[in-house]
Amino acid sequence: MEYQKWEISILLVDDHQIKKLNKKYLHRSRPTDVISFSQIEGEFSHINTNLLGDVVISVETAKRQAKEANTTLQDEITFLLIHGVLHLLGYDHEGSVKKAQEMKAKERELFSKVKSQVKS
Repeated sequence: MEYQKWEISILLVDDHQIKKLNKKYLHRSRPTDVISFSQIEGEFSHINTNLLGDVVISVETAKRQAKEANTTLQDEITFLLIHGVLHLLGYDHEGSVKKAQEMKAKERELFSKVKSQVKS
């Protein structure tokens, strides 16, 4: 199997910054945990680049979610990064229960693989 090499950019921000991005691009006036911006779809898709896209994570929201889930901040950010990258690869969890289940299963699979490779 041949794999294509892709790059992603990761931006760690606070709730104020992600709220501004969420409002500007998704028209939702609230902070969120993660937003993905594809560079292979939409207005920049004509540019020949190896950049798959951008993943923006709110560390403030990740801290709250980690505390609520009784997990570490590192695990929460890892999960959010996986979630964001899956969106860049075309996975979606909105609009269909089946799609949401497929994405959740892939998130769990990848998170387990990452956890098995990372020493705490």
